[in-house]
Amino acid sequence: MIRRIPGWVWRALQLAMALGLLALLWQAADGPDAARRLANADWGPLLLALLALTMQTVLSAVRWQVTARQLGIFFGAGHAVREYYLAQVVNQSLPGGMIGDAGRAYRARAQAGLMASGQSVVIERLAGQVVMFAALAVGFFATFAAPGGLDWPRALAIPVAAALAAGCALPAVLWAATRLRGVLGKAAARLWRLLDRTMLDKRILPYQVALGIGTTLCNLAAFAFCARAVGIDLSVGAVMALVPLILFTMLIPISVSGWGLREGAAAALLPLAGASASSGLAASVAFGLTFIVAVLPGVIFLRIDPKRRDRARRDRPPRKAD
Repeated sequence: MIRRIPGWVWRALQLAMALGLLALLWQAADGPDAARRLANADWGPLLLALLALTMQTVLSAVRWQVTARQLGIFFGAGHAVREYYLAQVVNQSLPGGMIGDAGRAYRARAQAGLMASGQSVVIERLAGQVVMFAALAVGFFATFAAPGGLDWPRALAIPVAAALAAGCALPAVLWAATRLRGVLGKAAARLWRLLDRTMLDKRILPYQVALGIGTTLCNLAAFAFCARAVGIDLSVGAVMALVPLILFTMLIPISVSGWGLREGAAAALLPLAGASASSGLAASVAFGLTFIVAVLPGVIFLRIDPKRRDRARRDRPPRKAD
């Protein structure tokens, strides 16, 4: 009988994976040069990256608020921002990158239950990835087909194109699965209704599209600013084609918040845009450190007891009319 791996062992393995990958990259991608680039980084673009990541957090929180409302969960924008910061602090602190989101769903369960609150978190994250995927598709095909675009190696272009084709086909596959009989058809129909209610309904779709574009632009701009800070000037096409691939590696749950995986992808992919592997490594580390700084306001919220704050607000005497 196979025993389940204890959680602390899995977290230790993820931490070891992140540190091991960074150590390998230090050797393979000229770590000393990357360190020099970081030490001499331009603070102006880094501050712009910090601003972009802060805006990304606020817009993502509003997207969660809009999505949750469709599932019968109502809270204000301030609550959404606070909870999102809390989730990001936990995600950055612990291996796995999703523990904070699970906590966000758990704390929002009171109005409609844990299932609905969990769905609101998953759909909110999915909505952001869909627009990032669309940016990757536009950037890849533009730089692959346009004269003077990126020189995509065949070994990379084929799997990227295949993944994009598969992703574009997923909605049609899901819709077709709803026509099946049995358990699979029922499950597909439930998922389709959930997506229609939270993302595709004509009343909600404009908000999802606008917020998705906003968060995606903030993420892409933040990485581009970090690259500029260490001496890499990326074209718009390179940002749209390469940065989503780099950021998607953070979704692979084998390290701590994507550390190591993101840096490896940047060191391997940014040379397609004329950068060196060491500068790609430096850009990714700068992005990771800037993101940590951007979520630090969440530490303040960790020290606030929301129940006590709400109780104090209720007990506060009403203001007298002038």
